[in-house]
Amino acid sequence: MENVIKPTILMADDDPALLKSMQQLLESEFNVVACVSDGCALLEAAKLLVPDLIVTDISMPRFSGIRATRQLRISQPTARIIFLTVHDEPAFVAEAGRIGVLGYVVKQSADSDLIPAIREVLQ
Repeated sequence: MENVIKPTILMADDDPALLKSMQQLLESEFNVVACVSDGCALLEAAKLLVPDLIVTDISMPRFSGIRATRQLRISQPTARIIFLTVHDEPAFVAEAGRIGVLGYVVKQSADSDLIPAIREVLQ
């Protein structure tokens, strides 16, 4: 059997149940290297692990996904980031684009949309 190296993913969300279900969804195709629950932990894990891709929520305690992404743009300008969020308002989507987020998936469609979005961003 061929030993394929899976792309590494760092996930950030303050909902432990969602993190667990998304990890299960992704693990057949990707290596989820860490799951964290706030933006500060996201910044620390991203610096330590340098994942191929980061999937983060927008609304999290201590440091929002937007704020963490702005910091990542400075510390790791090549980081590839997808927002996975309940926010489908155009203002959030526009802000995500402005700060360099490469994908935007609404949580209610994550089961069908997250893997294709990850594949596209990793291409």
